[in-house]
Amino acid sequence: MLSSHMRSLRTVGRRLFNTDAGQFPAAKQRFIPTSGNYPKGFYAGGSACGIKKNGKPDLAVLLSDRPAVASAVFTTNQFCAAPVQFDRQLINGAREAGAPVVRAVVTNSGCANAVTGKQGLVDAKLMSEAGDRFVSRFSGSAVGGSSSLVMSTGVIGQALPVEKISTGLDGLEVGEGHDMWMRAAVAHMTTDTFPKLLSRQYQGGFSMAGITKGAGMIHPNMATLLGTICTDANVSQEMLDRALKYAVARSFNAISVDGDMSTNDTIAVLANGASGAAIGEEGFVEFRDALTEFMAELAALVVRDGEGATKFITVEVRGARSFDDAKRVASTIATSSLVKTAFYGQDANWGRILCAVGYAGVELDTGAVDMSIWPGDGGRPLVLVEKGEPRLPLDEVRAKEILVLEDVKVVVDLGVGQEMARMYTCDLSHDYVSINADYRS
Repeated sequence: MLSSHMRSLRTVGRRLFNTDAGQFPAAKQRFIPTSGNYPKGFYAGGSACGIKKNGKPDLAVLLSDRPAVASAVFTTNQFCAAPVQFDRQLINGAREAGAPVVRAVVTNSGCANAVTGKQGLVDAKLMSEAGDRFVSRFSGSAVGGSSSLVMSTGVIGQALPVEKISTGLDGLEVGEGHDMWMRAAVAHMTTDTFPKLLSRQYQGGFSMAGITKGAGMIHPNMATLLGTICTDANVSQEMLDRALKYAVARSFNAISVDGDMSTNDTIAVLANGASGAAIGEEGFVEFRDALTEFMAELAALVVRDGEGATKFITVEVRGARSFDDAKRVASTIATSSLVKTAFYGQDANWGRILCAVGYAGVELDTGAVDMSIWPGDGGRPLVLVEKGEPRLPLDEVRAKEILVLEDVKVVVDLGVGQEMARMYTCDLSHDYVSINADYRS
């Protein structure tokens, strides 16, 4: 329960904080939930603390009413940001201690606190300490040790305005309802055109909710995206680590917008056990698969908001010798600029796709490869290649009918095994250049 002090707090800039879906692009509003089923024991909130020059929301908190088991995966960029380094140390410390310690995730947008030297690490710690004070006020008692993960996104190379964050937390309000989760989602946004929030209830008696952000610099192994998934399942550290490793390979590490890798990527999962639904070995696969499906759906929202994107493209590679082979081929197709521009131009230039398959670095039986494109409306697919031979003449009319749609799937069957992988990507448009040419302005 909220302490009386927390109930008396009011959100900074609350009158300017609008979570109405109508303010976002009409084409994206169908991806914005109007209600949700949120995990027990978690609270959310967001505000504007003055980091962004335009005064838009830029500070979010996700908080558990009890210590939560936490697992996370981070960017592989060698210039990893200060929050990444801080969070990695905090989570590793919890693993070594063998006890849950995380109570909150504090996220700011507008400043990445990346490539900021030693001061960046100091600022990340100060931001976490401000989060700990917030948790203490929420609980009505002091928190022992570091309990707050921190995430930052925005412009690289600028000092983090920690005082603004600390002051913003002093007046930030959290709650359990949908509107408060939406506030947190909106506060994550940078070049995003809509907030990315998802929640689900599962037959196993637990729930999940997740927030992510990202629209550009999206490419495995993760990019300028942040994400936090909260669940009230009771799951051990070892099982949560194992489930996240499996799930992220099939979700956030299976998306690409522009092939760039950021300094700040973090995907964290918090499990506080508040539902009482205990996950043992017998229920592990069900939980792992639920997490995977949930994260894949959340990650897909990032691709749907790719900077300048007009299409959502699923690349599915079947019939591979291994998951890694399938993933490698799918990734090569999904990151090809020639493939992405062809989709933007609605050009059935299937040779570009087959070319990408050929240089993916996976051993092929070229006479066994099938390829087709599938419309997102569930209609008839168009076979392009069968057993390595082109299906001629190309049905240009059907190709145009498929490629004019927003959702398109490319299916490649390598014909040499049983493994499958998917990648999610978008097209590459003129607007992508325009957005990124003046990002700091």
